[in-house]
Amino acid sequence: MLTKQTQIELSNEQVEEIIRWRRYLHQHPELSFQEHKTSAFLYETLLTFPNLEVTRPTATSVMAVLKGGHPGKVIGFRADIDALPIQEETGLPFASNYDGVMHACGHDGHTAILLGVAKVLSAQQEKIHGEIRFFFQHAEEQLPGGAREMVEAGVTDGVDYVFGLHLSSLTPVGQLTITPGAATSNSDMFHVTIKGKGGHSSQPENTVDPVVTSAQIITNLQTIVSRITSPKDELVVSVTTLQAGDAVNVIPEEVKIGASVRSFNQEVRKKAVEAIEQIIKGVTEANGCHYELNYTYGYDSVVNEPGASAIAMEAIRRKLGEEAVIEAEAIMGGEDFSAFSNIVPGSFVFVGACSPDNPSPAPHHHPKFMIDEDALVYGANMFLSIAEDLVLE
Repeated sequence: MLTKQTQIELSNEQVEEIIRWRRYLHQHPELSFQEHKTSAFLYETLLTFPNLEVTRPTATSVMAVLKGGHPGKVIGFRADIDALPIQEETGLPFASNYDGVMHACGHDGHTAILLGVAKVLSAQQEKIHGEIRFFFQHAEEQLPGGAREMVEAGVTDGVDYVFGLHLSSLTPVGQLTITPGAATSNSDMFHVTIKGKGGHSSQPENTVDPVVTSAQIITNLQTIVSRITSPKDELVVSVTTLQAGDAVNVIPEEVKIGASVRSFNQEVRKKAVEAIEQIIKGVTEANGCHYELNYTYGYDSVVNEPGASAIAMEAIRRKLGEEAVIEAEAIMGGEDFSAFSNIVPGSFVFVGACSPDNPSPAPHHHPKFMIDEDALVYGANMFLSIAEDLVLE
């Protein structure tokens, strides 16, 4: 680590440009794997900055590479660019132009932050010892996730550290939180179809009832957390969808169940998968039904590597003050940044974006989700400070 006293201060003009980019992106959201206009805008904008090599690793992602004038470390900064299928209800003057699509998770802010950081650092090429890669990643919101595709395209080859951030609408602006170790959960899901024999509701003896069987399965799944795994294991198994018949006097042929499974530990994850199928198999066989189970392994837990996390925390404290960074507990949310941090030492930081004037902030993935745009400055300064410590003379 160079740990110089270099200080890059964002000018008012640069801050205003980041805000303008964020508002433009907010007005023009695109869903996962459909970010064609967004990635084209980023590609064309990055080409106007000096000293960058700009490429398209996948159909809707962008990478910009800034090679310094001296040898040194290679670091990566990541921002996700996709939006969600949500109808916006914020009433903002720059609300989404598209019905049913909204930046309801702050990715517009992440993208604008990284765009601003790329522009500022691109003018510092001769002072850079090493290389900075700016990852504008598609499809964080939809499995299998854009991060995995970018890694498979080779964007992290030779990278020493990777850093990411996420705006948090429930954390006060000015606070940045980091979790040592596991920061987000393994985020899995499953769908199971319970097949029986339908018939008239007045003659249940002539049917094999998948509804009753499904009810028993749902009840027994709750014992995975309460009885099968240790109380010390952090695990959530939530049945969230249930589709059965259409008429009250008909016992249906089948019932479809959907559920979410969240964990931190890989052994607990494996044990939960085994218990889920064991319960489904046992209950269906006992009731004379059959089942088809489709279990999907989602994003791995984001695990903050100690060395990378120490770099991030020190950089934040140096630039934003001792009180700016807080160690926080892990969250049960999922994040595909893990595709990067599984193979490169990485750290993921949550940047507070709740305005002090907002007593009831909406959570992420909500139609009224909003951020305080002052948070964009904190996010940009975090990336800039890490760059100052690692690759700037």
